Amino acid sequence: MSTPAPGGHGSLCAPYTLQFPFERTVGPKLGTFFAGLKEKRLFGVRARRGVLCPPLEFDPDTGAETGELVELPPTGTVTVWTWVRSRPGDPVAHDFAWALVEIDGTAGSLLHAVDVEADPTRMTRGMRVRARWRGERVGDLRDIECFEVEQ
Repeated sequence: MSTPAPGGHGSLCAPYTLQFPFERTVGPKLGTFFAGLKEKRLFGVRARRGVLCPPLEFDPDTGAETGELVELPPTGTVTVWTWVRSRPGDPVAHDFAWALVEIDGTAGSLLHAVDVEADPTRMTRGMRVRARWRGERVGDLRDIECFEVEQ
């Protein structure tokens, strides 16, 4: 059963689970991406339609091997988002948005949390955001704690 979202804007709420229940080995491009996260660096890869972040080993449009790795800034633009209530284990301790963030210089988007201090009225399409890095990083996507409004 769905219930109205906080603020009474007529939105619906529903339970969700975001998971990737599999393990895989990473090639040289994803390996560099994950190693970069540990060092507070973002990498993408050249493909036919532009730079992709996160990088892929093969071009999703052609199936051809992707090109060279490109270092990217830790900033981007929110393309779409949805507001969620925080749960134990979520990347942010209070309510936040899951968003597609187009990292500057890329074609495509990265799914991640956006923290606007539990205020859904601050979320907008086109909003500029910056990665907020965890203090202790291990080389996985959670090394980016979330994205926050760029100051």
